[in-house]
Amino acid sequence: MTAVSFSETQPPATRAEAQADPARTLLRVQAERRILAIALPSLPTDRISRARAGHWWRSAGHPEPGPLACAENIKGAMRLSALNRAACARGLRPGQGVAEARAICPDLDVVPADPAADARLLEALADWGDRYTPLVGCDGPDGLFLDISGCAHLFGGERALLADCMARLFHLGFEASAAIAPNPALAWALARHHPGRIATPADIAKIMPGLPVAALRLPSEVSAALSRLGLKRVGDLVDAPRAPLTRRFGRELLGRIDRMKGLDSEPISPRRPVADIMSERRLGEPVSDIDAIGELVGRLAANLKETLAERGAGVRRAELRLFRVDGAVRRIEVGTARPLRDPARLCRLFAERLASIGEDFDAGFGFEMIRLSVPVFETLSDAQADFDGRGTDKAGFHDLADRLAARLGPARVLQPIPRDSHIPERAMTHLPLTSRKGPTCAVPLAPASAAARPLRLLSRPEPVTAVAAVPEGPPVIFSWRNARHRVGRAEGPERIAAEWWSEGEDALTRDYYRVEDEAGRRYWLFREGLYEREPGTPRWFLHGLFV
Repeated sequence: MTAVSFSETQPPATRAEAQADPARTLLRVQAERRILAIALPSLPTDRISRARAGHWWRSAGHPEPGPLACAENIKGAMRLSALNRAACARGLRPGQGVAEARAICPDLDVVPADPAADARLLEALADWGDRYTPLVGCDGPDGLFLDISGCAHLFGGERALLADCMARLFHLGFEASAAIAPNPALAWALARHHPGRIATPADIAKIMPGLPVAALRLPSEVSAALSRLGLKRVGDLVDAPRAPLTRRFGRELLGRIDRMKGLDSEPISPRRPVADIMSERRLGEPVSDIDAIGELVGRLAANLKETLAERGAGVRRAELRLFRVDGAVRRIEVGTARPLRDPARLCRLFAERLASIGEDFDAGFGFEMIRLSVPVFETLSDAQADFDGRGTDKAGFHDLADRLAARLGPARVLQPIPRDSHIPERAMTHLPLTSRKGPTCAVPLAPASAAARPLRLLSRPEPVTAVAAVPEGPPVIFSWRNARHRVGRAEGPERIAAEWWSEGEDALTRDYYRVEDEAGRRYWLFREGLYEREPGTPRWFLHGLFV
């Protein structure tokens, strides 16, 4: 998976002004950036509760589970790594030994930790967060960052967006807290220490002094050292001399403070590239019928056509995201052999892809939002059609190839691409026809005489036993795969020298022959090595079959 990092940068002059007057400059520099931070402190135990009582256990009115904890081997002992609310209420804490915890809470339910399952669940929640913004990044093992700059008005404002997010997470069975701030550092701190807060750049100077030192996300040993010195609030550090703090605790401490102030930018890395062109529709009622989904895809594709035409571009890869009511997200991709912007053709490709999924297409309780995006597009110039209004035969071929790739998968429809090698088995490679990679050199796809090469070329030459009338002559009899063949006609040799620059100076020369046995079957054989001129005894191989 590819990630795109984005961040705000400040020129040196702006940074100097910010240090002189932070409140004034922060409002000007980062007024447009809005970050929603979501904290999921009980993600491992919520995963277990959802598996036992269902994804909707909170909204369905199920009682809160008893004390539940996850344990893993930490420093040679089984210790608690995650707790639910009931376990915390009994006085248990992360890092506590399992034996000690059970002595305090005899009815504690201890489950082995599964970090891989927790990571998969967090990734699924990040997909779920795409409904608000495509700029979603994971924040450690228990949090998410959403860059909602410029999109909060689509949900009725930041307060309404925050309320909708928290309500949905509650109904999905998660214990979560969230906050919105001008930068990720402050949003992270507010989500965990002042949940529900919406901070503006002007609020930074008021909020920071009251936050605990733990809000700076410092290493535990640094936080403990600061606490021993009586520095328990961020306000105790903001006005302190910077040079002594740097000598005592390193540059990371001041870097964390500057990020929370907004003097240093903190990038968020979305998990997937953000498409430049997209169209989405939020549905009043969930849909689950494939035909209805196909109709909606056609409407979204029609919306994209105008944008593509303005850019003079066509789709090379399109992605359809279907957001289910229960929070699951289904992604479906199609590719094209050449750029296109015809909504009908794009709709047919997705119809083929949906048909190939068949019974595996699980709509659950239905989809409440559909998004069609174009992550990859290329220049597409307008072309004159035939007098009868039809395209060329080549256009029909590409349309067929696209539909086959959508139905069978892109790895099943391949195209030969020449490579910089004259050795037959290395002269070509095969890539999906919908791939953006083209030929790597100017070598033609076929040799000057197409009849000189077999239609079927073995991936690796297979050894055969052959007898020739003279040492340097063609074979008269050869055995391949336990079958004996007597040669009726032979043509050759075609000599192919070794690639000494890659295989070494001792690489052997090949003499290829086109032979036909008495039954009329034609083969492509070669003798590797030259008598008395190259080391070793020459050997025979079969490399291809003519049809």
